[in-house]
Amino acid sequence: MTDALGLGLPMRRQRHGLPERVTIWEVGPRDGLQAEAVALGVDDRVDLIRRLAAAGAGVIEAGSFVRADRVPQMAGSAEVLVALSDLDVRLPVLTPNLRGLDDAVAAGAREVAVFLSATERFSEANLGAPKAAAETAAEAVVRAALAQGIRVRGYVSMVWGDPWEGPVELGASVELSERMLEWGVAEVSLGDTIGVATPGAVSDVVGAHRDRGIAVDLLALHMHDTYGQALANVYAGLEAGVSIFDSAVAGTGGCPFAKSATGNLATEDLLWMLDGLDIEHGMDLSAIADTGSWLSAALGRATTSRVAKAIAGGKGAR
Repeated sequence: MTDALGLGLPMRRQRHGLPERVTIWEVGPRDGLQAEAVALGVDDRVDLIRRLAAAGAGVIEAGSFVRADRVPQMAGSAEVLVALSDLDVRLPVLTPNLRGLDDAVAAGAREVAVFLSATERFSEANLGAPKAAAETAAEAVVRAALAQGIRVRGYVSMVWGDPWEGPVELGASVELSERMLEWGVAEVSLGDTIGVATPGAVSDVVGAHRDRGIAVDLLALHMHDTYGQALANVYAGLEAGVSIFDSAVAGTGGCPFAKSATGNLATEDLLWMLDGLDIEHGMDLSAIADTGSWLSAALGRATTSRVAKAIAGGKGAR
């Protein structure tokens, strides 16, 4: 197989109207690992994050302060943060409640994230509470974090479809985004949790936010690749002006509370497309692919990234 990177591929061709630079929010160490069958220990997770940082990742979601009996893959997130205290990158962590926030702050967290669901059924499955109760709890976390000078990101799950309720009305995600921004979150990540979105639907959701006065630079997209639409959906987001995208090295992940969810958009696949569009992102594709190979070996399963597979084949042919 050809060493495409060594040949200077992909060719770079800009497209008018797309952002010149984007921020990639690497979710592999949290959203990626939380649904994997093999639970990595603290040392391996620290190693993974250091590899990602060395490859240029500037924002790496480092863990989740949830109950270990519900998400055992995230046990030891405090130890992970403490071990990375010297690392000069942003390391947000998920804090679903005030106890999680307190534990995260004690471990040195400077950025946290809260989750809400656009649908009732997933709120009960993922957060163990109806939407209204979950919103009350999330607001308390956001206000407590902001009072301590900690940056907060808001997530909205099931924006484009729910495995129990089906299609989701546009207004459901817009109302949650408005609410969280009113609380003071810095940005809202819109999640295609089970990977059913298509480009037109992505454009409609972003447009519905803009129509309600929400600036597009306050939005991120978090796409899963269940039906092979993740990159097309990212492109629709770029056309709509979105400049923050979540992805996971080696396409790890899914969701432990939505069984139809498969892996996140692979960071390697995202970087290949962004490089081809000549959009700056700050990461080294070859180094990320190497990290993905290391992670896949540690997890005992193949990467889902087609770009990573092609790069590995090309390197083997040198």
